[in-house]
Amino acid sequence: MILAWLIVVPLVAGALAWLGERQSARLCRWIALLALGADLALLAAIWLNAPAIDPTVRSGWLVEAARPWIPRFGIDFHVAMDGLGLLMVALTLFLGIVAVACSWTEIRERVGFFHANLLWSIAGIVGVFVALDLFLFFFLWEVMLVPMYFLIAIWGHENRIYSAIKFFIFTQASSLLMLASIVGLAWINASATGEWTFNYFALLGTDLEPNIAMWLMLGFFIAFAVKLPAVPFHTWLPDAHTDAPTAGSIILAGVLLKTGAYGLIRFVVPLFPDAAMRIAPVAMALAVAGILYGAVLAFAQVDFKRLVAYTSVSHLGFVLLGIFAWNELALQGAIMGMIAHGLSTGGLFAVAGALQERLHTRDMRRMGGLWLRLPRMGAVALFFAIASLGLPGLANFVAEFLVLLGSFAVAPAAAVLAAVGLIFAAVYSLVLIQRSFHGPAKKEIRATDFDRREMAWSAAMIVALVWLGLRPQPVFDAARPTLEELGVPAVLSDEGAEP
Repeated sequence: MILAWLIVVPLVAGALAWLGERQSARLCRWIALLALGADLALLAAIWLNAPAIDPTVRSGWLVEAARPWIPRFGIDFHVAMDGLGLLMVALTLFLGIVAVACSWTEIRERVGFFHANLLWSIAGIVGVFVALDLFLFFFLWEVMLVPMYFLIAIWGHENRIYSAIKFFIFTQASSLLMLASIVGLAWINASATGEWTFNYFALLGTDLEPNIAMWLMLGFFIAFAVKLPAVPFHTWLPDAHTDAPTAGSIILAGVLLKTGAYGLIRFVVPLFPDAAMRIAPVAMALAVAGILYGAVLAFAQVDFKRLVAYTSVSHLGFVLLGIFAWNELALQGAIMGMIAHGLSTGGLFAVAGALQERLHTRDMRRMGGLWLRLPRMGAVALFFAIASLGLPGLANFVAEFLVLLGSFAVAPAAAVLAAVGLIFAAVYSLVLIQRSFHGPAKKEIRATDFDRREMAWSAAMIVALVWLGLRPQPVFDAARPTLEELGVPAVLSDEGAEP
């Protein structure tokens, strides 16, 4: 049950951090770091020793475990990890450590409760990436939302209550649609087999009428599209990002949004293949709309964090496009895009948090000329900005190139329009740096540059983006068995993706 420990360790550590608040704030921070480091060690053990842990696991899966939970309704604590889950959990834990490091001096009130909510949210996210019982998946999906609500509502900025409630309403309402679809799918399967089960593998083969499959699929699709977020379900995101604390923005952008993309890959297309392909043109149109719409609105922002938030809408449009192109090139690009976006956008949110901590503002009109005063921060921000715009040699370029290449074989017009978003990305990324770090210097600004702690987390993220850009093959190798199990076509014919 090593996978269970990946969830239990942050849950227990969160409680310990909360209790440790009476001793010292520093203790709470170190408890969080050690817990996430322990989880990374467990993940490394799974990666290195998976065949030795359980040689009988299904093909394409590294480790799997199941225990009865609510036997009367066929609900099990069923968890498993394949290459896709491994990549997503690794990203979660890595960004969790960065989030703790970025909050080291920012959070000064109720430090223990802050780290408790951060760790509990991470525990829920890790659980989402390994749950293979659909009821367990929904339960953990809800677990990750409540702590994030508290992170925004208690430690957020100006309009934190409004943003937290909006985030919770959007995600909770869409989650109820997914729950209805889960119960409906299990009920139809039980009617055919005479046995209740929420097991992912058992439900994969459920025989569904086309219209029923469409309605059930839409319940899942809307829940995941809201979390991604896809246009027009995106309106909660800019507010939540703008008012969240730095750690909340990093986890929200870097990982929480990826649960939506993960759900589309893991559940929507495999469980409802025909229905998903019927709406693929609509989903790809929404993806292109998100790419262009998010980019245009990003250019219009004067709030540093709000600009970065709209870039997430644009970048994750590429992920949605790659998923519904549904061929190996596009899906490999989408998976790489999930990782690259988490690192580059997470880095920009970390820089935004550092600026706000020093300057007490996110308004770029009050920032100009910072490069002379904060050269190390400026260099770090510039790197994350050029990574975000897709500079060749960095991870974002690999992701977007593969998505465009794979989607062009399926929908050339969508790929061409999406490519225009790359031009917009260059504009808003460079405008972000120009307005914040260049131009006339503001005399009233007095701030210190990045210290060793901040340069440490910056260096770790920079190295990851460069390494993934220059040597992406390990990510492709990890994801390929998952794509093979899902039946993703590996070769593109002249007409497009093979059926």
